[in-house]
Formats: sequence, structure tokens, C-alpha cells
Amino acid sequence: MDREVLDYVVGKTHELMDAASCSSEAKAAASAWLDAVGTDREAEETEKYIAELKADIVTVDGLISFAESEAGASVFGAENAGNIAAHARKIKAAGAKYCDCPACVAVEAILEKKELMK
Repeated sequence: MDREVLDYVVGKTHELMDAASCSSEAKAAASAWLDAVGTDREAEETEKYIAELKADIVTVDGLISFAESEAGASVFGAENAGNIAAHARKIKAAGAKYCDCPACVAVEAILEKKELMK
């Protein structure tokens, strides 16, 4: 992997891990990938990392659906869930494909470089 791409992905990986909205699975995959960089396990961990990121990124439609559900209301609180759904509709109308929480923003940035990570 090109050094510039590596530095970029490492930086975004740290942003992901620092995000309160990062899932435990994504955090574990990120940590495993960071530990494998520069070793004979790098290619294998890169594949696993990319697969986890693809599984974890939330589409804007998924965010709307979750925020409007009973589960979303229990996670976010009823009033906040409504605000999140309204925000998601607004970013969708502006062309967003994914949730704009810090974790999803970092994941989207990393996935944009996935072909260069191989």
C-alpha cells in the first residue's frame, strides 16, 4: 500500500476508533488491522477490516428507519429520535448516502480508499 494511502487510512481509523458511535466490532477490526500493518497478516486483516466496515456503515435510509422505530426511540429517546430522523431526511435530500455520525463519516472515507488498500 502506498505510504500516502496508508497514512490517510491510519488517521481515519483512529478517528473511527475515537468516535462514540463506533461499534465494538468495528473497533476490534480497526485495532486488529492497525496491529497487522507492516506484517505478513496485513492483507488478511485488510480484507476483514473492509468487510466489517461495509457491514457497519449505516445508510441514510437505514438511519431514518431506525430513528423512526421503537428501538430507535429507546436508544435515542423519543424526542431525539425524531430530531435524528428529520436530520437524516435533510441530509438525504442534500444527496447523502450514509449517516453523518463521526463513525460513519470515517468509515465512508476509508471505504473510498479500499481499492488502494489491497
